[in-house]
Amino acid sequence: MKKQIPNFITCLNLICGCLALISVFHKALDLAAYLLAAAAIFDFLDGAVARLLHVKSELGKQLDSLADMVTFGVVPGFIMYQLITTSVFETYGMLNNSDIKWNIAYLGLMIPVFSALRLAKFNIDTRQSESFIGVPVPANTILIASLPLILIYQPDSFIAAPLHRLPVLICITIVSSFLMVSEIPLFSLKFKNFSWKENKIRFIFLLLSLVFLVLFQYTGLPFIILLYVLLSVLNNFVFNRS
Repeated sequence: MKKQIPNFITCLNLICGCLALISVFHKALDLAAYLLAAAAIFDFLDGAVARLLHVKSELGKQLDSLADMVTFGVVPGFIMYQLITTSVFETYGMLNNSDIKWNIAYLGLMIPVFSALRLAKFNIDTRQSESFIGVPVPANTILIASLPLILIYQPDSFIAAPLHRLPVLICITIVSSFLMVSEIPLFSLKFKNFSWKENKIRFIFLLLSLVFLVLFQYTGLPFIILLYVLLSVLNNFVFNRS
């Protein structure tokens, strides 16, 4: 029974992803984002519990990837599909269903495709046992899921207006998809101990992330992901050489 506890938590991640997908279909993107947040917590807990109970298994690894594909691959892709569809309507007004401009929204499906590539690479890449190569799919999902939250709850913020623009959404889709399969080394948030010397980049990131959340609320989430990438680059070229 003990061996199945992490798998049960992984299944909770998957259930949250399925519920989030239903919410997207009903255009309740804020509810979908909250469900994705819950799924991210379960995604963190399943690995932590497996390590704590010493019950890591190949089944758990594969189940985790399959759950992540739905929750952090398919769902953010359809969130972006809905955001682009809304932007097309706001830009061009009511269009005939056969109008080619509606097809632009299918660019959102790049996110599930590149998420699958990212997860497949992670499963066979021995370099990623202690850190990451490319942006992890949960981090990319936080970026995508933050967009509707900003538009709904902080419509007057300084980045809400650009998020209505079609070129901005297309750019976010393409760049975020590329970053998932890029060769950029990124640190993980797994703590083996709590010493400053071995974890200074993690402590700096968590502290700055908290500051962003307190000061900017939902608007701070995209900048936390940007901070994660920038600190990883800094970590590779400065901290690791000192």
